[in-house]
Amino acid sequence: MNGARRAALPGLAAVAVAVASGVAMAAGPAAAAAARPRGPAKTAYVADAGSATVTPINTATKRAEHGIRVGGDPQAIAITPNGKTAYVVNHGPGTVTPINTASNRAEPSIKVGPGPRAIAITPNGKTACVANSGSGTVTPISTATNKAGAAIKAGASPWAIAITP
Repeated sequence: MNGARRAALPGLAAVAVAVASGVAMAAGPAAAAAARPRGPAKTAYVADAGSATVTPINTATKRAEHGIRVGGDPQAIAITPNGKTAYVVNHGPGTVTPINTASNRAEPSIKVGPGPRAIAITPNGKTACVANSGSGTVTPISTATNKAGAAIKAGASPWAIAITP
């Protein structure tokens, strides 16, 4: 995996995890997380589908902070290469919620399409791409404006997405 690390999370079947501070990655439902380290990790973001929140965990102190409400059924998280924004896929409402990682505050949700399952961010950090299993599409989001672009047809039920460097 080109020097990437893979970390298993035993006992956490419906959780997606992403780590901020110089790491860009994607995770799907019930997935283990993979990351390409670019510096010391500071915060891990854990999606909890049952509570519709994302919990930041300080990786130095190993302590969870207050959950961030993001919408119904968060499924996956991807973090921009500069570590400033975490994008959370909300399966139920068909949205993506950006989280400002400096303040750990959710920004307004972005409508993407039915059944979003996974997200990946381009290496230059300009576009987040969301796989929508309910509509057979991928929705690009401009990370500069947090606006969704036109959906792209991508099969019957796209479930995962990855972007080449």
